[in-house]
Amino acid sequence: MSREDLIKLEGRVTNTYGDGRMEVETMDGVKIRAILSGRLKKFKIRVLLGDRVEVAVSPYDPTHGLITYRLK
Repeated sequence: MSREDLIKLEGRVTNTYGDGRMEVETMDGVKIRAILSGRLKKFKIRVLLGDRVEVAVSPYDPTHGLITYRLK
């Protein structure tokens, strides 16, 4: 599956677990378990509790996602 096939959603980080794993609540009220993308880890971009983020979710499993962007 390519990156173009993923569904992009906006949400807010509600819980952090460790090792780059977080819980994101979308604007629709859906909770998603997400991990930081490699680019965010590579450039050491911090994503903290309460930050707005963009999450890429697979259409096959909408409960897991990948945090691709930290919104301002």
